[in-house]
Amino acid sequence: MKKLMMLLAFFSVTSVAFAAEETTESYPTRKHGFVSNGFWDNWFIDAGITHLSFYSTQEHGQNPQVNKNPFWPGRRNWGGEISVGKWATPAFGLRVKTQFAWGTQVNMDWSNPAYTSGANPTFTQMNMSIQPMLNLNNLFCGYKPRVWNISLYAGFGFLWNFDANSASFLYTAGVFNTFNVTKRFHINLDLYVGAGDPDMDGIGTGGGSPRILKSRDLLFGASAGVGVNLGKVGWEKAPDMDAILANHKSQIDALNASIAGLEAENAALKDALAKKPKEVVKEVVKTVGEFQTTSASVFFNINKSVIASKKDLVNVRELAEQAKKNNKKIVVTGYADSKTGSAAYNKALSERRAETVKKALIDMGVDAANIETVGQGGVADLTPYSYNRRAVVTLK
Repeated sequence: MKKLMMLLAFFSVTSVAFAAEETTESYPTRKHGFVSNGFWDNWFIDAGITHLSFYSTQEHGQNPQVNKNPFWPGRRNWGGEISVGKWATPAFGLRVKTQFAWGTQVNMDWSNPAYTSGANPTFTQMNMSIQPMLNLNNLFCGYKPRVWNISLYAGFGFLWNFDANSASFLYTAGVFNTFNVTKRFHINLDLYVGAGDPDMDGIGTGGGSPRILKSRDLLFGASAGVGVNLGKVGWEKAPDMDAILANHKSQIDALNASIAGLEAENAALKDALAKKPKEVVKEVVKTVGEFQTTSASVFFNINKSVIASKKDLVNVRELAEQAKKNNKKIVVTGYADSKTGSAAYNKALSERRAETVKKALIDMGVDAANIETVGQGGVADLTPYSYNRRAVVTLK
């Protein structure tokens, strides 16, 4: 009994050490889960130059020879812009964008040589919009730091025509691309469209078409610039507590099974020692010295065959050493949870998970011929169901 207590004390110490080590290792995370940051984190400021092309309501119903090319000198002009925004989550953000630029009035007076030469009148304008943004990468693929992020946005604001001394309501939408150079700095490319009042350019209401786009002055633009990220950048992934608890439960179950085996063995040895004390002493020492773990579990995130936490391989490595030392076979049984995915898909997923652990065992020096893999498909053996996203390594 004394030796059994010593073994239990040993497991208690190693469990505490493992818990302390766990805080510095990776842990299973949820694909779309994240830890919220403070108010001053994940802000950004962008500045750049912009190319704008204006389309006036006066064009509609007029001469069919109107040049529609956005790069025609009679339409395009240049300006600058600055925007300030914040990402509230990895997928959702909000920014305020301000432009100072020249607009071009598309002159419909064909008797005016300025029209055919492309030297149409210009006006000075400033516009400002509030634009909610959706990061498509993080929305559909889950958050992780990336070089290229693409976001869609739509918003509203106003355009002030300084020459006409008038304001126009402005709707905006576009595609915002960022290319991260470092954690703090990025390059951006913005493609956008804006729709304002019929007299946004200061020259009347034109053809009066009932169609929404044809009844408004339009602008199309592209801007390029640089930006800086402020505060804490990025998010920490939220831990997958189901997978972590499943890992701990598996370890506790294995420990309880080992303790039960030790108690049974200790009772048998105690009985034998009472009958033949001298002949059993060496057998007691041998049994205690050869105490071994017989199984270990490795957990996976939903729909993944990549090991969620490398710390799961600590117990697997112990089994690998035992298999090599005693020339034993190893069985790797893969599982998936039956509540997600079809039966055929879960079968294939469980086999891939088993193969992933087999490769890890081979990297640990176990002969591939001594490893058997089995895919059990989708199961509901454990509660909650996320516990079933696992592979179990067993000494045969």
